[in-house]
Amino acid sequence: MSNIFIWGRKNLYPTTGQGIISIAIVSLVGLVLWNFLPWSIFNAVWVADNSDVCRQAGGACWAFIWEKLYFILFGFYPAEERWRAWLVLALFLGGILYSGRSKSWTLSLIVVWLGLVVSMMLLLNGTLLGLPTVETSYWGGLVLTIILAMTGIIFSYPFGVLLALGRANQRLPVIRGICVSIIEIIRGVPFISLLFMASLMLPLFLPSGFVIPKLVRAIVAVIIFSGCYLAETVRGGLAAVSRGQYEAAQSLGLSYWKTMGLVILPQALSKVIQPTVGSFISLFIDTTLVVIISMYDLLGAARAAASDSAWLGFAREAYVFLALIYFAFCYTLSKYSRRLEKDILTKKVH
Repeated sequence: MSNIFIWGRKNLYPTTGQGIISIAIVSLVGLVLWNFLPWSIFNAVWVADNSDVCRQAGGACWAFIWEKLYFILFGFYPAEERWRAWLVLALFLGGILYSGRSKSWTLSLIVVWLGLVVSMMLLLNGTLLGLPTVETSYWGGLVLTIILAMTGIIFSYPFGVLLALGRANQRLPVIRGICVSIIEIIRGVPFISLLFMASLMLPLFLPSGFVIPKLVRAIVAVIIFSGCYLAETVRGGLAAVSRGQYEAAQSLGLSYWKTMGLVILPQALSKVIQPTVGSFISLFIDTTLVVIISMYDLLGAARAAASDSAWLGFAREAYVFLALIYFAFCYTLSKYSRRLEKDILTKKVH
């Protein structure tokens, strides 16, 4: 008991002011749990044939989630082909588990994820694999969110690095001016405007009969938007590398690309791991905005499911379910970045 008191004294209330704040926070958390747990667990309905049972119970209606689970996960993807969507989710989870190992933190990891994303899209479409074709307009739910987020992360990162290098290059003023213009223009407009331009304006400038799928246009908008923000993050890392590193590389006779690839970029990118992961988390959350161009991602599918006349009034359950999914993804990215930073610091020490 004394050990608990010592721990509390050290961590919760070392001073009077911090003790008051700790008590206030604990009280607030307790109040939230006091109201949330009966609704979400004790009085909840887990299985029901219709919504009337849920309304009589007064608690959360998780039966609604079970009823609409396939739509939330896969959108309008055909029921007879859902095994392909399940396989896509399995590939995604496999990639997460593979990335969690420190031994996997090499350049080959990028190739692995690139191969996974290509495999996912081929599976979902099916044409090149000899499977029934499923148009991208039928993709939705969690699967669509994963496709948008993964392609955005994989392709926006090298795009952002190239923009940062172009902006930092003083020897090529034309290239530098182009990179600065792209970054400042894209960062100066909201993501919604890019989606509207990709969905509504771009088709007006294409030749008659030439159609780019809406999903491809949305992915390009995500890559450009995220890449421009990442460029500024990478530029901060480049500025943090001491001038002596550049001079040392030049004294060895290394070319510009070898200097950047072997000396400068590894140091610069390691210094901005946390803000880079923060940009990836923002990208994952921003994919919800594709609903404004009539694409049913995870959030759009959940909102559409909650609008079903047979299950009206259970939107809270859908949002709680989505919150858990978004939290799991964002927490995994955050945990991964901390382990990566720790691994890099350990290598520097040794």
